[in-house]
Amino acid sequence: MLELSEIWVYPVKSLGGISLQEAQVTDRGLELDRRWLLVDDSRRFLSQREYPALALFSPEIVDGFLRITHRVNLESIDIELHPVFLDANSKIEVTVWDDTIDVFEVSSAISKWFTRLLGFSVRLVYMPDESERKLDPDYAITGDEITSFSDAYPFLIIGQASLDDLNGRLEVSVPMNRFRPNFVFINGEAFEEDNWRDFKIGNVSFVGVKPCDRCVMTTVDQEKGVISGKDPLKTLAKYRNFGNKVLFGQNVIGLGLGSVMVGDTVRVSSFNK
Repeated sequence: MLELSEIWVYPVKSLGGISLQEAQVTDRGLELDRRWLLVDDSRRFLSQREYPALALFSPEIVDGFLRITHRVNLESIDIELHPVFLDANSKIEVTVWDDTIDVFEVSSAISKWFTRLLGFSVRLVYMPDESERKLDPDYAITGDEITSFSDAYPFLIIGQASLDDLNGRLEVSVPMNRFRPNFVFINGEAFEEDNWRDFKIGNVSFVGVKPCDRCVMTTVDQEKGVISGKDPLKTLAKYRNFGNKVLFGQNVIGLGLGSVMVGDTVRVSSFNK
């Protein structure tokens, strides 16, 4: 029996993640997942692909706030979990890949905090509920699905057996956080998630739409905030290369709202051909 073993959210895209025992499934991903974003002066998103030191910022939920702590100098800042922006005219546009998204800057003071610690000018922005970033129509189910600041899809699921298979081929094992999943499950076969179509976690329905192609970000040591070498990407490329894309994990769309918990049964009812 397949079982959900880990739940992760990454409130600020490309910063550290938060491990949860229970999470709410919303129309654009897990609650709080990638609703905040750091952008440069061109209002383009930042990621660990270019700035691996982003991994040094660790989030946690404390007293109703999102607290971000820099793990080297231990400075912290608190951010409202559900900010309210009264001036609709203060919206700005930012880009994530080819998408343009309407957002609000959280505050100039918070942007300055990140700017000082990173050493270059950035702004922290928030995606309000009224901003709806549509999915690629080639993979959408109804055409109305949306996501947050994720790379492309609301959820990512990976089997523990898939990571175990990879680590069995590496000289130095890597943790699951190299791949930033939302869901991890146990008791399955390596890479079986590749072919999942319709499945449930507990009582919530999901659809697997596309295996996830991986990039240099998998080489970033999430504890040190530096690129650690060519692995695991180099080793994955030797046996997980399909059409010049290195695949690991399955991108997922949700079909409803609800809650999921660690320990929930994962039931697969159909498979992609």
